[in-house]
Amino acid sequence: QAQLVESGGGLVQAGGSLRLSCAASGRIFSNYDMGWFRQAPGKEREFVASIQRSGGSTYYTDSVKGRFAISRDNTENTMYLQMNSLKPEDTALYYCAAAPRGAARTIDSMSYDHIYTYWGQGTQVTVSL
Repeated sequence: QAQLVESGGGLVQAGGSLRLSCAASGRIFSNYDMGWFRQAPGKEREFVASIQRSGGSTYYTDSVKGRFAISRDNTENTMYLQMNSLKPEDTALYYCAAAPRGAARTIDSMSYDHIYTYWGQGTQVTVSL
């Protein structure tokens, strides 16, 4: 049973930056593709970014391209999401998730939440004007 714990959320002004972390335990972290998702009040959960097991390939939703950067450190069992140029529409509860080896057939399939087996509890990001 893998456990994922997010941290790093908070309140920031528009144009500011935050760095989210996702600490994993209980399984071999490097065996899992990882992703970030978010859910704003009254909206469905949406994909933000993903990274393959080795960290070699990443994938982003269009609205965060050029502003967010996903990375991972397999030696520290931790994944990160660097968020720059934040906008009020980025306000949401951000979740990290882990998908086992082979669940994602293609890089873009890593945006499908059903391939992820383990989820964290979320960290709140609020961007004010």
